[in-house]
Amino acid sequence: MLTVSNISLRYGKRTLFEEVNLKFSSGNCYGVIGANGAGKSTFLKILAGEIETTTGNVSMTPGERMSVLKQNHFEFDETPVLQTVLLGNSKLWEVMQAKDAVYAKPDFSEEDGLKAAELEVLFAEMDGWNAESDAANMLSGLGIHESSHHKLVKELSGKEKVRVLLAQALFGNPDILLLDEPTNDLDVDTINWLENFLADFQNTVIVVSHDRHFLDAVCTHIVDIDFSKIQLYTGNYTFWYESSQLALRQRSDQNKKMEDKRKELQEFVERFSANASKSRQATSRKKLLDKLVIDQIQPSTRKYPGIIFRPERDCGDQILRVENLSKTSPEGALLFKNIEFTLTKEDKVAILSKDHLAITTFFEIINGRETADNGEYNWGSTITTAYLPNNNSEYFNSDDNLIDWLRQYSKDKDETYVRGFLGKMLFSGEEVMKKCTVLSGGEKVRCMISRMMLQNANCLMLDEPTNHLDLESITAFNNAMKDWKHVAMFTSHDHTFTETVANRIIEITPKGVIDKRMSYDEYLENEEVKALREKMYA
Repeated sequence: MLTVSNISLRYGKRTLFEEVNLKFSSGNCYGVIGANGAGKSTFLKILAGEIETTTGNVSMTPGERMSVLKQNHFEFDETPVLQTVLLGNSKLWEVMQAKDAVYAKPDFSEEDGLKAAELEVLFAEMDGWNAESDAANMLSGLGIHESSHHKLVKELSGKEKVRVLLAQALFGNPDILLLDEPTNDLDVDTINWLENFLADFQNTVIVVSHDRHFLDAVCTHIVDIDFSKIQLYTGNYTFWYESSQLALRQRSDQNKKMEDKRKELQEFVERFSANASKSRQATSRKKLLDKLVIDQIQPSTRKYPGIIFRPERDCGDQILRVENLSKTSPEGALLFKNIEFTLTKEDKVAILSKDHLAITTFFEIINGRETADNGEYNWGSTITTAYLPNNNSEYFNSDDNLIDWLRQYSKDKDETYVRGFLGKMLFSGEEVMKKCTVLSGGEKVRCMISRMMLQNANCLMLDEPTNHLDLESITAFNNAMKDWKHVAMFTSHDHTFTETVANRIIEITPKGVIDKRMSYDEYLENEEVKALREKMYA
């Protein structure tokens, strides 16, 4: 068990946390959520002992071991991959090193024999004989091929390094596992492996993530950081979000009787508890929800952006025709060839590829920002487009404040009108006078969404729209796209976003496209599609 007692953290006049008291129990997975800058990563560092608090303390049950996902991707560059994973269990590694040192002595004495026997007992108790095979299996499960297990970490790509560090954190069955954004740079198959691993994990997990599908799949509790307070709630992210929104609506309904409110909340809990059977965490979550006291459900104080796309006119019958499109990278690698498809009304297409550069390049081509090697594309005469690029740095090179920045993209130059669109994205008061050069990644994306809303387009193109956004902005963006009744093409690593928005999947491969009218989950689970994907990437 991990116990947080009366924790406060202050930096000068700013209070990040105040009088936090929590207990994290074995068998549960806690998802830490909060707006950007709320202190999620800082809280994990406090739990790991990396940051000293102003008041209070963190205590762990004696004899338990904590493991933390390392954020320094260069720390183990000179270490072999398999050894890096084994180092995740430092006590086992110390025993292994001590045992090897004793056996390596040229003048092996009787005393050395007794020492070796003690170490062998410890080694066996820690399941040391299976350590290397367990570490190798974990690496393979995370997509690190056996041929790389004995390479130095520095020989791997950045994405592979992340997976090795994740394997290190997971290795050796730690009693408490701290994970900060563990799904970053993982593909859908590896995320699925991690979800299954954590769903079966019997000890304590505390995880920060912006991936709602991941939080729903693994979490039994949500830890909400808001207004310098940290509150613990039963259930996964969707339960927390929907129940808090229900409680908020109830609070605004002054005429509704208290017993009616309790009945509505009880029915909500029972419905959600029944649906919990779909999850790998079903048993523990269902039990927790069944025990939930209705009074524990509180309205959220979070603010959600107002994202509303309104086209100036509807699409005609001709949307987009792509014919025989091909492109190689500047280094000469084939990104895609013979891309052909036609968009129709109300298509909301998720663009997939194992190489994200292929998707970005495709979007850049059909937006006229790059040129294809071969082929052509033709937009219908009624189509107006709005594009959210993956890299938006070129848009923020000026010293303009946010009002002047957004005004340049608006037909109506009135300041009140422009402020309204910034306000929808939660830029209020003096914030609109910020200079473009000091914006965070999330603030830049919110500005770009404001720009898109101003364009009144009838075809939206989004390249990783949820990057840099907090959960509130992601949820608002997701809801806006679910409500969108016109044409859209997008790519997103956010599973929930893709599953709830797309009605068609187009996967770009080096050998052409796979084009299916189905949901994202259906696409991932379809055996015919699996065989076709294997063939197209072979």
